[in-house]
Amino acid sequence: MEEREIVYVVSDSVGETADLVVKAVATQFNTGYVETKRNAYVEDFDDIEDLLLMAKQTPSIIAYTIVVPKLKEYLDRRAKEENITVVDLLNPLIEAFMKTFNKVPNYQPKMMRQLDEEYFRKIEAIEFAVKYDDGRDPRGLLRADIVLVGVSRTSKTPLSMYLAHKRYKVANVPLVPEVSPPDELYKIPRNRCVGLIISPDKLNVIRKERLKNLGLASEANYASFERILEELDYAEKIMKRIGCPIINVSDKAVEETADYILDILKKERGS
Repeated sequence: MEEREIVYVVSDSVGETADLVVKAVATQFNTGYVETKRNAYVEDFDDIEDLLLMAKQTPSIIAYTIVVPKLKEYLDRRAKEENITVVDLLNPLIEAFMKTFNKVPNYQPKMMRQLDEEYFRKIEAIEFAVKYDDGRDPRGLLRADIVLVGVSRTSKTPLSMYLAHKRYKVANVPLVPEVSPPDELYKIPRNRCVGLIISPDKLNVIRKERLKNLGLASEANYASFERILEELDYAEKIMKRIGCPIINVSDKAVEETADYILDILKKERGS
């Protein structure tokens, strides 16, 4: 019976990277059977000694993605003493980064997992912003990190998406005199809501341009000065009733307004 060939996949994190690399290499050999055994979250010398004890039982390779220097050095030394083949899958590339880009690594485990978690939080926030854009479902207001309120064309949607990319769950509600705001808007804490206002002149220009892009007459009520003043007055009354901070977005870029929103809410929450 052919002796088993074992590769111990070792990591101070989950070990997915090492596992994929080992399996990719193993597919290049069509003789015998290579078994992989993953050893994740190796965090101390005892874990390494347990690993070496297993690896001595049969012809084995230890392939690892350990970045903590003291653990890496210990594994290299002890594997050599036990005459076990050991392969560092990360160090050649780490050294190439250091030499070429003149940067020093963090030497912190689980960084990839943190990046993955950050990525999925961002995707979740973006999906949230899309789902609860423009007051589509008021139930989202109670789950949002930030709620934006304002009249049409005050950059509520662009701001929601920009903040979502910073992993904030944002909902927004348009304020229109003919439509009462949802009850949920008055249930959220004031330090999670921001009102957006704009100068009448600026809004008039923006709305006329919007109508032009839609192929509609710029004299429509939507862009009339009287209508704009009515909407802004109504919106400010709602914002004062909520008690939320108010930002004038007239001459601010989306990025600038977003940073201002985060700064205001940080102060409101006392953090």
